[in-house]
Amino acid sequence: MTSPSTQLLDGKATAAAVRVEVQAATAALRDAHGLQPGLTVVLVGEDPASQVYVRNKDRAATEAGFQVDTVRLPATASQEELHAVVDRLNADPAVHGILVQLPLPAGLDSDAVIDRLDPAKDVDGLSPRSVAAWTLGRPGHRPCTPAGCLELMARYGLEVAGKHLVVIGRSMLVGKPIATLALERNATVTICHSRTQGLEDHCRRADILVAAVGRERMVKADWIRPGAVVLDVGINRGADGKLCGDVDTEAAMGVAGWITPVPGGVGPMTIAMLLRNTLCAAAASAGADGEALLAGAAGVAAG
Repeated sequence: MTSPSTQLLDGKATAAAVRVEVQAATAALRDAHGLQPGLTVVLVGEDPASQVYVRNKDRAATEAGFQVDTVRLPATASQEELHAVVDRLNADPAVHGILVQLPLPAGLDSDAVIDRLDPAKDVDGLSPRSVAAWTLGRPGHRPCTPAGCLELMARYGLEVAGKHLVVIGRSMLVGKPIATLALERNATVTICHSRTQGLEDHCRRADILVAAVGRERMVKADWIRPGAVVLDVGINRGADGKLCGDVDTEAAMGVAGWITPVPGGVGPMTIAMLLRNTLCAAAASAGADGEALLAGAAGVAAG
């Protein structure tokens, strides 16, 4: 049985719309409060993928009207040196968002670094106090990739409430937070992982299937419920040298109702949500409501 047609969830176009809203909200914040959002990325070492990610984030933030800086440390940097950088940024009123690019080089404790972040500036939403906030449903920054997945669905009018969302993967970057954020939106959630028995059967019951394991084309077409929404968070280098996701997208076409491409799906949304979080952090520092600014910008764009 197949779906009549499979529609792509275009993360690239949707993220571009979000970024236009952030740019407009940034201008409104500057006009009303004389404040420019400041985002600083901390990059340790020379990991090629991290270099690309940081460059893309820098460009997007600059286009949004942010003050952007990248603190570059050698791979030989000590834990103490890295902590000193985070402490300095925490204390700098011109810095509203801090992003520590992961993974860190071997020998550095990423948990200790993330734990040190001021939660008001933790625009990745990964520090313990940030995790407590979104787990309890309290105000705070939501993790960018899960928030981006849900925002992408919302922009296409796809409901989460009352749906069965199945996520493959239990990482703190995607699996656990998307489960929590979906529960907050009244979904029924199943988390699957490496010890899950009958994985394929769990997937076939999903109205919304989120693949976040980092294994090339692991999810086959017959794992997908016809008409389901499929969010492919994985990004892998296939045997043919091309980028691919955790879902066998070609085979899934005609089965899934909606699917994110790789590349061009979830990835651009992650950066867009990082910009939203930073704008909201800057607004909060001035006693303003970032969500209201963004809503106003969206209204202008819609008009």
